[in-house]
Amino acid sequence: MGYVFPPTSSNSDEFIGEIVAPLSTGSKWVGVSPGGQMLRNLLLVAWPNGNSIVRSARYTTDYIQPTAMSGPVLTDLPTTGINATHFRWVYRCQHCVSWQTDTGTTTLPISGFGVPAWAWSSVGVDDPTDPQSTFQEHTDFGFFGLNYADAHVDQATYDRWKNGGTGGGTVTPTTTPTTTSPTPTATATPYDYIVVGGGPGGLVAADRLSEAGKKVILLERGGPSTWETGGRYQPDWAKGKNLTKFDIPGLFETMFQDSNPFWWCKDVNVFAGCLIGGGTAINGALYWLPPYSDFAPTQGWPTSWGNHKPFTDKLTARLPSTDHPSTDGKRYLEQVSDVVAQLLQPQGYRQLDINANPDQKDHVYGYSAYDFLNGKRAGPVATYFRTAKARNNFSYRQYTYVLNVVRNGSTITGVKTNDSSVGPDGIIPLNPKGRVILSAGSLGTPRILFRSGIGPSDMINLVKNDASAGPNLPPQNQWINLPVGENVSDNPSINLVFTHPSVDAYDNWAKVWSNPRPADASQYLSNQSGVFAQASPRLNFWRAWGGSDGKTRWMQGTARPGAASVTTSYPYNASQIFTITTYLSTGLTSRGRIGIDAALTARPLVNPWLVDPVDKAVLLQGINEVLSTVKSVPGLTLITPDNTTTINDYVNNYDLASMNSNHWVGSCSILKVVDENVKVYNTNNLFIIDASIIPSLPMGNPHGMIMSAAEQAVSRIMNLTGGP
Repeated sequence: MGYVFPPTSSNSDEFIGEIVAPLSTGSKWVGVSPGGQMLRNLLLVAWPNGNSIVRSARYTTDYIQPTAMSGPVLTDLPTTGINATHFRWVYRCQHCVSWQTDTGTTTLPISGFGVPAWAWSSVGVDDPTDPQSTFQEHTDFGFFGLNYADAHVDQATYDRWKNGGTGGGTVTPTTTPTTTSPTPTATATPYDYIVVGGGPGGLVAADRLSEAGKKVILLERGGPSTWETGGRYQPDWAKGKNLTKFDIPGLFETMFQDSNPFWWCKDVNVFAGCLIGGGTAINGALYWLPPYSDFAPTQGWPTSWGNHKPFTDKLTARLPSTDHPSTDGKRYLEQVSDVVAQLLQPQGYRQLDINANPDQKDHVYGYSAYDFLNGKRAGPVATYFRTAKARNNFSYRQYTYVLNVVRNGSTITGVKTNDSSVGPDGIIPLNPKGRVILSAGSLGTPRILFRSGIGPSDMINLVKNDASAGPNLPPQNQWINLPVGENVSDNPSINLVFTHPSVDAYDNWAKVWSNPRPADASQYLSNQSGVFAQASPRLNFWRAWGGSDGKTRWMQGTARPGAASVTTSYPYNASQIFTITTYLSTGLTSRGRIGIDAALTARPLVNPWLVDPVDKAVLLQGINEVLSTVKSVPGLTLITPDNTTTINDYVNNYDLASMNSNHWVGSCSILKVVDENVKVYNTNNLFIIDASIIPSLPMGNPHGMIMSAAEQAVSRIMNLTGGP
């Protein structure tokens, strides 16, 4: 797909575009959004019908079927056509650079950088002969960076092309006329606080700031998740109910199996959630209240952060945890819990309500705790976001991609986005004394910093060499050298797969999206109770281990029905499989690095898993102990690994990428990149509140700890003098 524009001096409101789609991939229809968003944007859709191309310009203000957009004039140019392998639509789009919406004016950033979007479907439209035919949601979509400033030609060339010519000559095309008037560029609205990222850190921060009366805008690069946020993606069996994939806890495992995984960030090479709620909208929702060790100086925290309890109490007042999320108060599919308890008790473990005893994490186990409410996924979306969006001083924009902060030396004056409707060149400004808070996550926040001239020079030079991003960098004498992307850690995880005759593997979760067990689906739809009211984990345990280096490390275990993969020479009953995932957490010493590549894609540059051999030795010791009592549990069989390998060889040969728990922390560590008030060093008004500031792994899955840290961080920011 591509675009070409007449000279900027012409002030024209049109462009020429092209879409070429291979028929071999099953492309039934394709579409583009030059503005990069679905809502309130020009949407161009085309599909083949026999030997013809059927196309239309569409528009929508909600996540529903887009309908005909008044104003644009579409003209098919002569190189449009279909051959044996592809269809090609080349078109002139008049009145397509600016358009009026219900919230103002949208204008393409034709003099600067844009992030247009594409979409396609393998499912045909309902009536291929009708340009306004209805169709199902796209199979996939994505974004790509484009410097529109480079897409202009001289007027004579453009006139020749728009009239159907190529190297010379003209062809008189046929048009479908409608009328509209060019509209001016939007006026930018300044804010006291710009919060970048709608994950757990950003949602807590935006809510507390707006609660304090500050004028706040929250920018999320993705779209909605739960029904409450405008999401509408749901299984067929839930049609007619206000429940999306993200509302129903029992659909967690399908996040990794779906053929249309639009929630993953397309420009991050590990799993990262790009939708409102961030990772908390798509994860297993294990919700652990932090022990005091999570904020200890020995873990890299300033001493002033040690008393986390007042902030954790603020969190739990908004979002209590539960280890029995079904609305009827019962626990379901608990056979795995019973079997693993039998495995652990001979090793000296005792059962606890884990969140009632957050500081007891040695030789303990308990039912998995979640941040589900009323049988549905809740998290910060159903609590902090809900109250924030009800306030008049809070604004929210989705599908708004922040490219970099705009700064003058150490002072941030705003943020640059891909959305020109927010202001000239897509820039959202700050009020005097205003502040920016980055909450784009452990991979997203470093990328924004690199693109803003903050971080190691090798990363900033990659930005400098990019034709689109380089011009937005500050002068080199204003670059700020900080260890952004360093000190990164993530839980190394190893899966152990078992069978037991009492276990119901629940069809390994393979049928819950398209063909669930009817009684369970009906029960859940009736009152949000039963199996679907809970994600797959059923039990968690912790054990402390001393390493040969004199340091204590903790191992966490998570047990669930089913298995991501099975490698065994044993015959086994697939309906009886379950997995214990063993993680190394607090105290591990291995570190990696996060950065970008030449395409500015965020990625791990140095893997953080088991770099220190003492970490590996401790994890091996822990796994061996877990397996030491297998024979004491009647009917229990370890099938991965089986008796064809040793545990040492199993761990040593484990695929490093498969150890990724996606619990990345540390890329903008406190006291390394930000000070104790989470302000980026050598800046006046740039702050970070997300997992990237956490200097070392917490005791358990991190999103509860992240929200507690966010409560403390935003309190610190508001208490600083000199702010709005």
